[in-house]
Amino acid sequence: MAHKLDAFKDSRVLFDDTTLRDGEQTAGVVFSMPEKVRIAQLLDELGVQQIEVGIPTMGEVEKETIKRIVKLNLKASLLAWNRAIVKDVEQSLELGVDAVTLSISVSDIQIKNKLQKDRDWVLKNVAESVEFAKKHDLYVNVTAEDASRADFEFLVKFAQVVKDHGGDRLRYADTLGFLNPVKTYNIIRNLAERVPGLDIEMHMHNDLGMAVANTVAGILAGARWANVTVGGLGERAGNAALEEVAMALKISEGIDHGLDSRKFKEVVEYVWKAAGRFVVPWKAIVGDNVFAHESGIHADGVLKDPKNYELFSPEEVGLQRKIVIGKHSGTAAVIAVLRKFGVELDKEEAAEILQRVRKYSMEVKRPLMEQELYFLYQDYKSGLNVLVG
Repeated sequence: MAHKLDAFKDSRVLFDDTTLRDGEQTAGVVFSMPEKVRIAQLLDELGVQQIEVGIPTMGEVEKETIKRIVKLNLKASLLAWNRAIVKDVEQSLELGVDAVTLSISVSDIQIKNKLQKDRDWVLKNVAESVEFAKKHDLYVNVTAEDASRADFEFLVKFAQVVKDHGGDRLRYADTLGFLNPVKTYNIIRNLAERVPGLDIEMHMHNDLGMAVANTVAGILAGARWANVTVGGLGERAGNAALEEVAMALKISEGIDHGLDSRKFKEVVEYVWKAAGRFVVPWKAIVGDNVFAHESGIHADGVLKDPKNYELFSPEEVGLQRKIVIGKHSGTAAVIAVLRKFGVELDKEEAAEILQRVRKYSMEVKRPLMEQELYFLYQDYKSGLNVLVG
């Protein structure tokens, strides 16, 4: 039976976005039903290949939300989260999703202290639930929860059971976010070699600030899927950010992510507003400061050729370049901004105005608005000192 994901069988990297599931598990975040539907639409417009739409066992409201998303007939595959037990899969089947993830702990500490079971029970349950899901023509992803703390040989055995019973991919979860890129690369490279033919997905948490780096490392080691959230929402310190992973792969490694990056800013702003968060100016990829230049040397370089200080164009991620006028500005920036007002300066005039700019910026403890720079120019031409005494 054909599946939506068959269209991407030759793709090097695929994205499975879990904003609606793990992203909403951010402490204090609750998405309304209309917001969830709209987020799913936005992710589909981005070109995300799979969307994790929620957890059916959470109740009727969650189920109704998933049904509404299913009715949208999106291009993306829709995946529901389940425990690795048959009754959970049955609930997902009722909702019309085409894919499921079956989650179960694989580290001894969680098997013993959380599940209060043993390794054999884990293998038995995953085998039964994968077989059941495949009999109903579902795409099956199996989440190896706390994989980064699992005994590696048991993890290999677990992955082989997933493959032998028809599972389509293994989600490698760094549940506590303690890996680093070197360890991640070595583990995933080894796992891919030991269990060939089984797709691997990277599910990285950001507790040590390395979720994106670890996701990229895993992809370079042989993983094919990146499990991400918009802006990096997620439990505790969050998950790997969709837009950061996509651009890191594209810019650093030349791997085409297949997503419409021009929509990144719009999507992150909507999702974070729905989450009651705001996008900080220094946020990688989509923060307002990513293409804001104040330092005289940097601004001058960018004005001469943006490639001097920009990895990619701001338009590529839905942003605009900004030349900031403030304490650290140089004459090139002053000349460039005043040109917007139809003013042409020589270097001597620009240098005199720049002294006023620096004094005023230190007095107000912030950069100047472009209009304020124009007022300073008017003061300069009139011989007045209205703004700067």
